[in-house]
Amino acid sequence: MPLVGQIIALLVGLLIGAVAGFFLARRYMQKYLKKNPPINEQMIRAMMMQMGRTPSQKQVNQMMKSMAKYMD
Repeated sequence: MPLVGQIIALLVGLLIGAVAGFFLARRYMQKYLKKNPPINEQMIRAMMMQMGRTPSQKQVNQMMKSMAKYMD
């Protein structure tokens, strides 16, 4: 195989590896964040209490739904 062919094969292999690595890492992070969400009900409740509001369960559920919408 000539040198030019080897270089092209190497670049194609690196490109395929980079694309595959990106999608595998993305899938792993989505799965991890679904299992371990960065914010939970207790955090939302504490945040609203700090702002001087006593949140109802309905308000907490609405916040969780809006956060889940941005996670997907």
